[in-house]
Amino acid sequence: MQQKLHIKVGDTVKIISGESNGQEGKILTIDRKKNRAIVEGVNIIKKHEKPSAANPEGGIVEKESSIHISNIMIVSDGDASRIGRKANEEGKMVRYSKKTGKEIK
Repeated sequence: MQQKLHIKVGDTVKIISGESNGQEGKILTIDRKKNRAIVEGVNIIKKHEKPSAANPEGGIVEKESSIHISNIMIVSDGDASRIGRKANEEGKMVRYSKKTGKEIK
């Protein structure tokens, strides 16, 4: 069974440690097996690529690398916050911001 994560694809997040500390971006993909996520515009690396049909020139390409999810916090209402889970009025489990108490969509 897979582990429940505090983040989802499309969430706006803030990096709380590492080289990209303080940067914000949107989550593009999540690797649940390795507990890592790729965040848009964060943790940029340079990768050497061989020429191919899609990229006939090849060369050095800058792209986002993954970052461990323990180094990520969700941003809600412009403020980074920890996430909790609780049942809403209909009895469905929802995520909420522990700082503001508001539900996160």
